[in-house]
Amino acid sequence: MQADNKPLYMVIMEGLKEKIRSGEYVPDQQLPTEVELAEQSGVSRITSKRALIELEREGLIYRIRGSGSYVKKQEGFSAADPGPVHSNSNRIISMILPYMATSELDIIKGASDYLDAKGYYLSIHDSDWSKDKEKDLLLRVPKNGPSGIILYPISTISNVDLIHAIHWNDYPIVTIDQYFESLPITSVVSDNFEGGYMTAKRLIELGHDRIAFVSSISIGFRSSVRDRYQGYCKALKDHKIPIDPELVVTDFYRDVSPSNAKAFYKAMITKLTQSGVTAIQAEHDHLAVELLKNVLEMGIAVPEQLSIVGFDDHLIARHVEVPLTTIAQNYNEIGRKAAELIVRLIERTDTAHHHVKVPVRWVERDSTAAPSDILTVQGQS
Repeated sequence: MQADNKPLYMVIMEGLKEKIRSGEYVPDQQLPTEVELAEQSGVSRITSKRALIELEREGLIYRIRGSGSYVKKQEGFSAADPGPVHSNSNRIISMILPYMATSELDIIKGASDYLDAKGYYLSIHDSDWSKDKEKDLLLRVPKNGPSGIILYPISTISNVDLIHAIHWNDYPIVTIDQYFESLPITSVVSDNFEGGYMTAKRLIELGHDRIAFVSSISIGFRSSVRDRYQGYCKALKDHKIPIDPELVVTDFYRDVSPSNAKAFYKAMITKLTQSGVTAIQAEHDHLAVELLKNVLEMGIAVPEQLSIVGFDDHLIARHVEVPLTTIAQNYNEIGRKAAELIVRLIERTDTAHHHVKVPVRWVERDSTAAPSDILTVQGQS
């Protein structure tokens, strides 16, 4: 069964949509089950299930766990204006992520486990680190039926006007990983300040007093990085170590390309070591690993001559030449707590503004040790 080369699920979906619009299926009437649709259309159950999922995403039906799919009442619906109107009776929550990696899968699992138990469904959208794609999703999702958004912003300076509008229109939204200081939107983030503080404090306790803070983005671009930097500064201040701006390297991601990355990082490392740096506190694990790789190629021993610490505890941190000391985030709990708070907003059981900080933990591996005095300004032993 296929028409005009359309995917089979879309053919089934459009057939059901036409029956809903024509009144053959009325509000709250149960639709055929996945199995029945598969048999009627001669397709697999996976195909029929996708058709129902897409109808639900469009806000035309709602699904009850263990019962079936039902036609959703459309406020102001007419044949001339068939678009769905947002209603909190919809049981779908959209999660907008900037990319998909192991950590994001843990966030999704934490959220979906909670939402499944509450009878909600989770739809996933990828903004692909694009400000324009994120904007398109933020414009489109509230109009297409989902009851709320869990947003992992690409930054805390992009699409702020649109996020303000969503909030003031009382559309349920919770941010994860980052928060907006200018707006009382509920957020769930790691305790990035504590992670930054903990890292610098541990390095100081090892005997380091020339600690560089390195971030590929500016301190103001994301609240997560800003808080890690503030934690770094507070730890140095508490231990009466002056904060040397020469040891803070940020906002260089536009300057690095595959063709110049090696030369760029080696120049950075040389400058830092010539300034007496014995430890580097990196914005995240991937940057820390990039620095580690170049440091080793320069003949600098890690951790004997230079300690390096990351942030996130991504899988990559465990499988490099010198396993990386880092700060672990509890991604599953971030997802679970965000799901709990968005459900409270949707169901109006708790509309207060919350800023939840999920604890982080120190993971010590092989990339940190007490400083040595044998590193010369040329970065060679």
